[in-house]
Order: sequence, then structure tokens, then C-alpha cells
Amino acid sequence: MMKFAFRSTFVISLLTLLYKATTTDMMVNVCGLLTANKEPVPLQGIQVELEVKDHVATVVSTLNYENKEDKPLEAVFVFPLPGDAAVCHFSAQIGQKQIVAEVKEKQQAREEYDDALSSGQQAFLLEESEQSPDVFSLSVGSLPPGESASIRLEYVTELAVQADEGLRFSLPAVLNPRYQPQGNGGGEGASVQVTSVPASLVPYSLSFSARVSSPRPVSKVESSSSLEPLQYLNPEQTQATVKLAAGHKFDRDVELLIYYKDAHQPTAVVEAGQASAKPGTLMGDPVVMVSLYPEFPQAVMSSVASRGEFVLLLDRSGSMSSHMNSRGTYQTRIDNARDTLLLLLKSLPMGCYFNIYSFGSRYEHIFPQSVEYSQETMEEALKKVKKMGADLGGTEILEALKHIYRQPCIPSQPRQLFVFTDGEVTNTKEVLDLVKKNSGSHRCFSFGIGEGASSALINGLAKEGGGHAQFITGTDRMQLKVMQSLRFALQPAVEKVSITWDVPKGVSVTVLSPLITALFQGQRSLMYAQLSGQSSEAAEGSVTVKYSLAGLPSQNQLHFDLRPAEDTGLTFHRLAARTLIRSLETEEREDGGWRDREVTKKKVVDLSVQSGVSSAFTAFVAVNKGDGEVIQGPLVRRNVPAPMLMKVSGYEFRSHYVDYDDDDADSISSLLQRSHKREFLVARGRPLPTFADDILDMKVNLTSGADDLPCSLDKKNSPKQPRRDPLLQLVSLQEASGCWVLDPALAAALGKTSEEVENSKPASVNQEVWATSLALIWLHGFKMDAQEEWELLAMKAVSWLRAQNASCVTECVEAGNALLGCNVQRDALGL
Repeated sequence: MMKFAFRSTFVISLLTLLYKATTTDMMVNVCGLLTANKEPVPLQGIQVELEVKDHVATVVSTLNYENKEDKPLEAVFVFPLPGDAAVCHFSAQIGQKQIVAEVKEKQQAREEYDDALSSGQQAFLLEESEQSPDVFSLSVGSLPPGESASIRLEYVTELAVQADEGLRFSLPAVLNPRYQPQGNGGGEGASVQVTSVPASLVPYSLSFSARVSSPRPVSKVESSSSLEPLQYLNPEQTQATVKLAAGHKFDRDVELLIYYKDAHQPTAVVEAGQASAKPGTLMGDPVVMVSLYPEFPQAVMSSVASRGEFVLLLDRSGSMSSHMNSRGTYQTRIDNARDTLLLLLKSLPMGCYFNIYSFGSRYEHIFPQSVEYSQETMEEALKKVKKMGADLGGTEILEALKHIYRQPCIPSQPRQLFVFTDGEVTNTKEVLDLVKKNSGSHRCFSFGIGEGASSALINGLAKEGGGHAQFITGTDRMQLKVMQSLRFALQPAVEKVSITWDVPKGVSVTVLSPLITALFQGQRSLMYAQLSGQSSEAAEGSVTVKYSLAGLPSQNQLHFDLRPAEDTGLTFHRLAARTLIRSLETEEREDGGWRDREVTKKKVVDLSVQSGVSSAFTAFVAVNKGDGEVIQGPLVRRNVPAPMLMKVSGYEFRSHYVDYDDDDADSISSLLQRSHKREFLVARGRPLPTFADDILDMKVNLTSGADDLPCSLDKKNSPKQPRRDPLLQLVSLQEASGCWVLDPALAAALGKTSEEVENSKPASVNQEVWATSLALIWLHGFKMDAQEEWELLAMKAVSWLRAQNASCVTECVEAGNALLGCNVQRDALGL
């Protein structure tokens, strides 16, 4: 047995290495557990109950606090929520007493909270970050020794339709540090104190259950987390429940994919107003939620566009070196992104234009401006993509986008922007405002990579840019989701969208949602409208959406019952209020006079207070004004940690020692605990360089190795790279035109020798025709489970074969099947 000696000289050397490794990425807001070693965390557990009705979700979270210390506490918890959630209820249960919070102007709410604490009263404050709507701060003030409190938080949210027609719900758990751009003070929201620890060290538990109901049967529910079996509640299978399996860890977001049978039909549902609210107001009048699910003519959709300027923007910040899942058993984010860019470049149509940008603390581009897609430009791009690493520092996406928008658009080549990022930025609203300002010049397709990607940023990019958003977590294949979005990008752009309402006399319609500018085959669009007045005529209305598709006028009409549906609560009203609040907040940030901005801000505050829905300018506040004793003594602040993934700029710390005695094990454990439990304030400016800051995000793997004491600090080379995917190996060999070349590399990708491939070729067949036929047969014979990934590049290959006017296709297919051991029919290849 080898004795592990933890020498002071070794520690000093390690600190030096760690400090050097992280100073280049020092502007990243790394943060650690605020309490000192062994101090308790007052949050004991979180219970989440999800109720899904069709495609709208209501989430109730109960946070259970207990003060186990001998002095009163103020507990502060900064945590993520879905970026489009409408937070509509906040209350505290203390013993038998429930205190319901009110929505008030943010500064007023803060002053009430502070005044209550200074008076020895219990108070509770919930506020949304002013920089990013998917980050909230919860303060539990004056919790006496031995006291418990249950905090109830409720929000409603829409569920996005995925490309495979599943509805996606995500309960964010991971709150990775958000990068603060240099020179950006960030305003009030940037100074929020964030406390995070590696997911494995989160001290509180999570329980999660979901109830799903729909007019149509629930076919299945899937998740990246382990679930208990789906339980149906009725014979029609229109209601079901599901729970997280025991032992769930806080190492990833909880994602559910819900599938209904024949679910995606256009609908319009009216919800009654609040009885206590004044008629003529948003909450007092009925609200209609319209769900559009357009079906375009098959003749238009079967043709794939051969034009377009495809601008690919890749995040190369240090956090992209993290693994796709928290267990480190899958590719890193940057490796996955590189493979995806390969597939994407191979699938682009001939005749289009493209360019690739990447960003970190600065941005780079492969070509000075977009170039025509050809074999030469594709090869040049791929060579540079192979060298791309997570080596550009922080996540400053704003300047890269500004540069892209300064480039003139190419006539008759519609611009399609693909953004790949793990979304760890603080200036989310500034980025989204820029995309919205340029929405008329492009469509934006966004991809959130890894746990903790900001839903506000990823969904916002797609919404403001008229595109589609995808999230890639755990073992998801990025290639599949990107190709799904590429199909949307190749669809003709919908233009000249207009919406008209037909309602009985005496009823008026006020549209609350922004004008719809993007419609995609198979994608739902939601809009909300307020119905005012009354009518004695037939209780039916209709909404008609007119648009131009590929130059052809088209329309979809939807009839709906004006009588309110039963048992919808105020869900639609709150979602409508959230939609209108977001529009007004954007308007407040746009250029305009101070007086105009103040007027708009007041509208947001008034609407937020009236509807009880959170906004950037309001907060929930509750004060316990009971007859209890005044809480004596100064409050001790305890910051509740949120889980984050461990990483530092692509470096991993690996020790070459596995055998050591108990004393040494205690020393290592103590060192790691100290490194994970140090205070860090996310504020304007540079974080302070401390030992905890330098080691916090490093993964420590004790593995067998050399006998000498010094440890190694390896960049990007750890862990060992997996063998390349055979599909990507074959794809990498395709020419831009769509064909394959007959060479040893192709034979190896097919699992054959060059001699076998050459000798099987029919005598009269051209080499490239033979090679392309073999590649298509292999794809159909061995990779049908990944057809969505290679379908577009296979279409290019088929088009190329047709252009050759080859008369020997049948002979090629027969010989190819014999060589590869397949049974693929010629018709299946599209020939």
C-alpha cells in the first residue's frame, strides 16, 4: 500500500497552479456556499406539485424552512424558474397561521420588508431579477430559534411543443453562475447575491409529482430523470399521475416530455373573469386563449428551400468544456457542438450562403462575410471547426450579435441565425432587445446546451427572432434537435400575417399578445385576447389568421364558444397578464424619453398589482403583523445554496493517488469541504481571487497512476475521448454536392476493406455513383433509428444521383445490399 502524504509544499504548488488556471476566466461570477464550514442550512426540503391541463402547467412549490440555531435568521435563496412563468401566488405558513403576500412596487416592497425586520417582525420577500426573468430571490426574515415556516410559491406556464410533438416541461434546479460582461454595471439586478454549490453537495431534498389531464388520451410521459411508472386515473387514459423515482439527485433539471394522442389541434377556450374584479379590466373580463396549429399545403412543404444565408453562432466560453450531463459520462458541450456543426454543414443545400461565428469574451468568424456554400468553403469551415475549443473566456454574446446584424443581408437569401450556447449570461434582456430590434431581417433558432441553460435567453431568442428553441441536456443528441430546427429553417417564411376577429355585436376584442410573425408546420402559437361587453346573440365567435406562404395567400379559421369553460381558474388571465407585462417591459427598455419610460413602467406596476403576477418592477411582500413577541437580537444571514455544475475553464484536477490512510483521507475531505464552503458575492466587477474561488468548480478524481507526489492539471484531455460515432464518420466524408468519393476512408466507415468495396462494384458503374449508393444503403440499413439526423443530407445525395442520369441504380442497390448484408429496396432510397 502506498502512503499518501499531503505535504505543505504540494498544497502551495497546487494553489499556484489553480490560481493560474482560473485568472484568465476571472470575470466569470463563480460563487460558493456562503456559510462557514458545518453551519446548517435552514431550507430542509422542497415539494413540487405539477398539474398539466392540456398544454398549460400550474406548479406549486412548497419550501420547508427550520431554524435549528440558537439565534434568529434571515434566509436568502436565489433560484431559477422558467423564463416565461407567471408567478401568481406567494404565502407563508407559520404554525396555524397563513400570511398571503401582496404584489407591490419593488422599492416599496423592499422598504416594507426592511421595516418589518428592523421592528422585530417576521417578513417574506420574493422578487424577480431585473436582468433575467428566470432568476428569483426569496428572503425569509426573522425566523426565530426552533421555528419552522412553509413557503408556498405558485406559477403557471405554457408548455412548448417539441419537434416530435411532445410537450416539454422543465423544472429548473441548476443555477450556474451567470457571466457579467466587462464594462457592464448591469443595473440593480446584477448585484443579486447568488450562492451555489456543486449539485452533489446540496443539503436539502426534492420531491416531485405530476398530474396530467387532457381531452385526449395521454400516450406517454418521458423524462431525463428516473420516474415511477405512469398511473392512469380513468379508463379513457385522459388523466394520469407520475412521480420522480426515489433517490433523485439535484444534479440536473427535472424535464418531462408529455405526449397526447392527436393532441395538436387548433383550439380557442374562453375563461371567465374574476368575480371581485371590476368589469372592463383585464381580470374582470373574460379572456380567450387561442392555440394555433397550422397545417400548410403539402405541395409547399414537400419542397426544401435551396436558398438562404445560414449564420451559425457557437458559444466557446469556458463553461462549454463541461460535460453534457453532471456525471461526466457523456461528451463535453463543445465536443457535441463540433459534431453537430459537421452534420449541419453537410446538410446545407447547394446554392445557399453561410458563415460561422464563435464567441466568448471576444468573438471570431471563419469568413469576413458569408460565402457561397461549395466544396471548398465547406472544407475550409470544417478544418477550423475541428480546432474550436472552449477557450474564449466568458459568455459575451451581445457584441457578436451586434457584429452579425451589421452585416448586410444577401438579396434573395433569407438569413437564418442558429445560436448554440449554455446561456450563462446576466444581460439577458439587453440581448433579447437587440434580437427583437433586428427581427425583420432574420429568423433565429436557439439551442440551450447542458443543465442550467437560461430558459429566458434560449426561449427569448427564438420568440423575438421568429424561430424555434431547443434544449439539449443529459444524453440528448444535439444533432437530432438541430436537424429538426434546420427543417423549420428550410420551410418557406410566412409573410403578411394578419388576424381578424368575428364576434357578436356588443362584444369587443382587445388583443393582449404581440403580433404573430412566425408560423411553422407542426408548431403551436398561442395568443390571448380580452373580451369586453355582452351580447344577446348567438354565443359564438371566430378568429381568422391570414398569411402568405411561398407567395400564395392562405388562411386558417377557428370557431369558438363565447361561454366560459368550466374549472380553468384564472390561469389564462395570468398568462395573458404575463404576456402583456413582458411586452410593456420591452417597450420600457426601448429608446424613448424618460417620461415615456416612466409612464410605461407605471403601466407594468399597475397591471402586475392588479393581476397578482410578478414583474421586473414589482415584488411579493408579506409581513406577519400578529400579536407575537418581537424578535430580539441581530439577524444572522444564511444563504441557501442552489445546485450548479462543477467546472473551471476546461480544466480538471486529477490526483494520481488511490491508496492512503485514514488521516490522509480526513485531510483531503477537510480540504474539499473548505473549498466548497466559502462566501462569494456575485457583484459588479471582478470576483476576489481566493482558494475557494480557484478550486470550487474543479472535479477531483482519485485515480491510480505515478508514484511521485506532484499532481497534474490537465486541460481538455480528460477524460479519454470516446470512439467517434460511425454515423458521423460516414457523414464527414460526404461532399458538399451530396456525393461520396470511393476511397479507403469510405470503406473503413462502412466496415469493409478497400478491396471488398472495389471488387463488389458493378463494372459499368461510375465510382462516385457506387460510393454514394453504398452510403445511402448503409444509412437505410443500419441507421434508421437516426433517420431525422441524416435525412436532409440523404436528400442531397439522391438529388445528385438523379442528376447523373445513371441507368444502373438497380444494379448498384443489389450489389450494395450483397456487400453490406442489407435488404434495402430501391424505392426506400428515394430512387
